[in-house]
Amino acid sequence: MKPVPTVLSLFASVMLAIAADPAQAQKTDAPASAVTDAEVNMMRKDLRDQKKQIVAANLPLNGDEAAKFWPVYGSYTEETIKINDQRYALIKEYAANYNNMTDQIAASLIRRWLGVDQATTQLRLDWIPKFEQVLGEKKAAMFFQIDHRIGMMVELQLSSQLPLIQP
Repeated sequence: MKPVPTVLSLFASVMLAIAADPAQAQKTDAPASAVTDAEVNMMRKDLRDQKKQIVAANLPLNGDEAAKFWPVYGSYTEETIKINDQRYALIKEYAANYNNMTDQIAASLIRRWLGVDQATTQLRLDWIPKFEQVLGEKKAAMFFQIDHRIGMMVELQLSSQLPLIQP
């Protein structure tokens, strides 16, 4: 698999700006609110475009397979966007509550974050038969390996940039 473009790092940096400790952000004159939803949405679109390029470069498809695969991939991507909207909302909520984190808020956030992870896994499980139908089982498995790796890299970038809850 080819290296993932730097869009992941850029995306993580923007998410860090959103979720940064507001007190620290004020010290650096870069308030978290400086990053708009529109800018994040543009970066998310760029990330999806980069992901599509990575899939195209790493999933060997003949002409017939490609003609069937890309429409299914597009529908799958639309479903992943809905789940990632939830993830983004949680990051914004985390940032808004970071300095005033209560036990109740922390418990709610972590459970909902894991719920988003579960939704992602369930989505993949639901879509396996659809991809198997157009690609066969082996290439569908390969696609989901690629999809999962990219997802883990994004998650690692995001998670490593978010400050830990302070006890």
